[in-house]
Amino acid sequence: MSSPGQLAFRNRSRIFRSDANPVSACREIESLVGLAFRVPMHDLRAPGRGPATAAFARQVAMYLAHVELGLSLSLVGAHFGRDRTTVSHACGRVEDRRDDPVLDTALFCLTAAIAQHHRALGALVAQ
Repeated sequence: MSSPGQLAFRNRSRIFRSDANPVSACREIESLVGLAFRVPMHDLRAPGRGPATAAFARQVAMYLAHVELGLSLSLVGAHFGRDRTTVSHACGRVEDRRDDPVLDTALFCLTAAIAQHHRALGALVAQ
């Protein structure tokens, strides 16, 4: 039987296969965002805020996990060791900065890279 988070993941996912694991998808987003923003994984996963670059990269990862995966704020917060209000704040911060063409392009590229990875993974699984 599916957990409530997995059910929400299956119903609302836009770019991931329906049988994908939301935890591994969050980890993948975390890795890609870390590479794109040049932030080490230990800074992204740090329990405290950390450097401003790491904090914003974490906010972007939380935003992508919520918006692109369709995971609830609580589920995203649990993955990142934050609460749902922190995830909500992160989503608002990223949305506010989407007017910046550089950030908007980065978000578009991250979404495309994640989608491409999962299309390729789906083709390998189907073989």
